[in-house]
Amino acid sequence: MKKIITLFTVAALALSSLTSCRDYLDINYDPNSPSADVVDNDMILPAAEMALSAKYGDIMRIYGGYFAEQYCQYFGTSNYLDFSRFIMSATRSNNPYGTIMPGCIGNATTVRDKAAEAEEWGTYLAATVLRVFAFQSMVDAYGEIPYSEAMDASILIPKYDEGKDIYAGLVAELEEALSKASPTDLVAKNFLYSGQPAAPWIKFGNALMLKLLMRESGVVDVKSKLSALVNANNFPEEDVAWTGIWANESGKANPFYQEEFATYFGSTQINCGLNVALFRAMSDYDDNRLGAFFTKNANGQYWGSISGDNMSTSGNYKSGNFCRPNMAYDSPVYLISKAEIEFWLAEYYGNTAQGKAHYEAAIEASFASAGVDGAEAAIAAWPYDGSKKTLGVQKWIALSGINNYEAWCEMRRLGYPTITGKKASDIYSNDTMDPTVLTPGDLYTPKDVSAEVGAGNILSRWPYPQSSSNYNANAPKNKKPTEKVFWAAQ
Repeated sequence: MKKIITLFTVAALALSSLTSCRDYLDINYDPNSPSADVVDNDMILPAAEMALSAKYGDIMRIYGGYFAEQYCQYFGTSNYLDFSRFIMSATRSNNPYGTIMPGCIGNATTVRDKAAEAEEWGTYLAATVLRVFAFQSMVDAYGEIPYSEAMDASILIPKYDEGKDIYAGLVAELEEALSKASPTDLVAKNFLYSGQPAAPWIKFGNALMLKLLMRESGVVDVKSKLSALVNANNFPEEDVAWTGIWANESGKANPFYQEEFATYFGSTQINCGLNVALFRAMSDYDDNRLGAFFTKNANGQYWGSISGDNMSTSGNYKSGNFCRPNMAYDSPVYLISKAEIEFWLAEYYGNTAQGKAHYEAAIEASFASAGVDGAEAAIAAWPYDGSKKTLGVQKWIALSGINNYEAWCEMRRLGYPTITGKKASDIYSNDTMDPTVLTPGDLYTPKDVSAEVGAGNILSRWPYPQSSSNYNANAPKNKKPTEKVFWAAQ
């Protein structure tokens, strides 16, 4: 396994102890890439976390927001207009892959190896959880990636493994790590559960296992594993998120905030706005989460725009008409929310009293995370019927303000929300916007949608990263952007 610390190693290499999480956010890059025997796991594990948060909490959130029609391109700017047309390039794919594979997975693998040698099973579990989480996020985007040979330094051109095989490997990794760790085992210094033993990492690992098994449950027989996991009922009682560690300074703020809202780097680019599909679904029953997830426009109202256009030629709709995501420098970066766990449990139990209880608990947890009341209205507007549509739409709404990437993943798996025949031109025509032509909970075909995707379809996968496919002779030919990953319903 590779024993080199990547360029994402935190700069506090000289520190002998962790005095504050924010100290570790002073990140400098060592051009000499120090070897693993120079630094210890207290320094490498935070590097793995920050590499994951930098992309999973930022650009992957942005990609997911556009592909799930939760975001639209804000008035006048065009940086992500291609995303809103369901266009994803191999060059764009480089962004998350090029950081997460070496920065998170590479460093987590190093921590695992060092922890195994020292029989430090709490640290071993934490590193495994991060490694599995990161690998899964890549599989869910690309479908196939290097896995079995990915971290072998002797193999320069690793093979691409099938997503189904990678999931099997990830489940086995997680099972093995969970079997070794005890709740009181010590864990190397980290941001997520600073100063705590392995107990919360075990709960996180169980939630991650639930996510893996539910994702593949439609195509792989995992009934016995799911039953044992659900019956043990040892899941997190609150959101799993990096929170309380961000500062209002360059390099220390929430990654999405720093990308889209801060001016630390002199950028004034404004891109992400509220999509009319999400606006229609939430405003239909005055969902209070809308105000938690998005800011009001210049008129003190909520209003969404269409995918595929930036309204730059509009006479009626200007920048003041539309809403932006509600973000702060210290907003959490969510890994798995309590609401997601409850939604998975509702799906597991189906159209039963237990399923209904977990569904309602999921919506209540979402409102609690958003810090608003009104869950009862959402439950009444979308009463539980055990259907994938009800689960899918409500999960899509719940994730729209905290984890748009997972919203895109779950809508592909559950099949909802989906495009039901409406087009952007049905909603916006002759400089007039009419959201009411769209049924709440439905999506629509963007204006100038990608020719490869076509009308009535969603983007189902990303092209393989150019940085990998151009230099790896084992990289397969890109599949069509509408070809499903192995677990997807749409």
